[in-house]
Amino acid sequence: MTGPTGNVGRALVERLVAAGRPVRALTRDPQRARLPAGTEAVRLSLDEPAAQFEGATKLFLYVQAGGDRTAGLLAAARAAGVRHVVLLSSGIIGSGADETHPIHVMHATAEQQVRDSGLEWTFLRPNAFAANAFQWAPQIRTGDTVRGVFADGQAAPIHEDDIAAVAERALLDDGHEGAAHRLTAPEAITNAGQVAAIGRALGRELRFTEIPPDQAGPELFPHVPPDMLRALMDSFAATVGTPPEITGTVGEITGRPARPFAVWAEDHVDEFKA
Repeated sequence: MTGPTGNVGRALVERLVAAGRPVRALTRDPQRARLPAGTEAVRLSLDEPAAQFEGATKLFLYVQAGGDRTAGLLAAARAAGVRHVVLLSSGIIGSGADETHPIHVMHATAEQQVRDSGLEWTFLRPNAFAANAFQWAPQIRTGDTVRGVFADGQAAPIHEDDIAAVAERALLDDGHEGAAHRLTAPEAITNAGQVAAIGRALGRELRFTEIPPDQAGPELFPHVPPDMLRALMDSFAATVGTPPEITGTVGEITGRPARPFAVWAEDHVDEFKA
């Protein structure tokens, strides 16, 4: 699997290891990955990709793992014996969003490369990630006021372990080939509501202070490329006054309903403490 040190990837590794499944985690820095015991950590190679897939029949693919060399990575996987790929894509696909949006382009391109690879495939299309709330952690650790954009923007942000639970079933069970699973939390919540829920988990009263989107920069979105930030602000603006998509896919596939944001906040409370 690729992306094993990300939020979803790490949760998936833990699930597969707990299930007694052999996991080969492809990462750019195996020594620093700190993966669960029993995981085979291997350096991700885009120059000589074939050997890293030997003996594997399933692949969990993080959309950014191969970059512009994803097609070659998939070809090497197929040549080595991989037969099924589960791609962590995005709910922006099939949502009616502008197809020129950079996030749409990135994920649509990856999905097409997977289709063209000749491998069986399953696409996971989560909408908002609950883990995006980590953007507010530095402010929460140092005070009770959170500056952010669009206080009333709504989403149904999904717990990363719920995505991992669906990925686990897609990898281990038959019947997911050719499916595109749309994944969300079970209920909507505003940005201000997310901050308040984190505050309740911490036993504090947190306040959300809205700032204009043109004042949002690297300090609020440090991992967003500058050329993508404007498109992201436009996407966020569209969530104000618009109820988000809600699906029951997590429960249908795993037998356990998706968790609301308040549960995610409780699960991650230590990461918001000073």
